[in-house]
Amino acid sequence: MKMAKLFFAVITITLVTMSFSQCASSAKLENQPDFNVGEVYYKTWVAGVKGGGSGVNLFVPILSKTNSVVFDSLYFKNKQVKVEESKNALIIGRFKSDANNKNDIIMSNEPYAEYGNKLPVNKIKIPFELKDDECILSYTQNGVIKYFKIEGIIKKESRPFPSVKRQ
Repeated sequence: MKMAKLFFAVITITLVTMSFSQCASSAKLENQPDFNVGEVYYKTWVAGVKGGGSGVNLFVPILSKTNSVVFDSLYFKNKQVKVEESKNALIIGRFKSDANNKNDIIMSNEPYAEYGNKLPVNKIKIPFELKDDECILSYTQNGVIKYFKIEGIIKKESRPFPSVKRQ
């Protein structure tokens, strides 16, 4: 009986240890990805109208890549977004901020009046410690999720959006 308990304890500890080691290796950074990036930069933006929103657009030029690479997400300034791929080999991450957002909430005793209210968004803790000039590009290659750290991101001058003309 004692042997069975000891055997069960050893198996349980082994399984728990293996499950934790799998989690730690899942966010391992790649040193030599199958793609090359150019000069990575970002621009901040603010809409020209009150409540129009604001944010940061991160631009990652892809100089070359293999067909097996599919880009997924960008992690930058403690936020994560899905990437947009443009036709000219440029990956864009559009990070919205809380500044200059329309935050009207309708409170009413009529349920249909509150229909347009949006739920608050919970902030997600990203699994990486990043400096202000670093980002992580998540991609899949042959069905395996991989991560690549990009350093030395440059802030470029923003072009202000025009405000709405008065009538």
